[in-house]
Amino acid sequence: MTYRGHVENGTVVLDEPASLPEGARVRVEPEEPAREPTLAERLKDVVGILEGLPPDFAAQHDHYIHGTLSNQVGSPRN
Repeated sequence: MTYRGHVENGTVVLDEPASLPEGARVRVEPEEPAREPTLAERLKDVVGILEGLPPDFAAQHDHYIHGTLSNQVGSPRN
């Protein structure tokens, strides 16, 4: 049987009461902390789904979305 618990002031405290005989041997294995998914993992379902974008869209997205001046060499801004 598995019991879950947490550490409180350096002592393992079970989350639910357990009826264990005095002197029973137990094994405590710390669980790996849950890690936050990376940005790539969170966006994996939408990465690469858009089609028909200009080849320089990643570098020039402000130009295409907001109409700002282009960062391309030879533009009035450069």
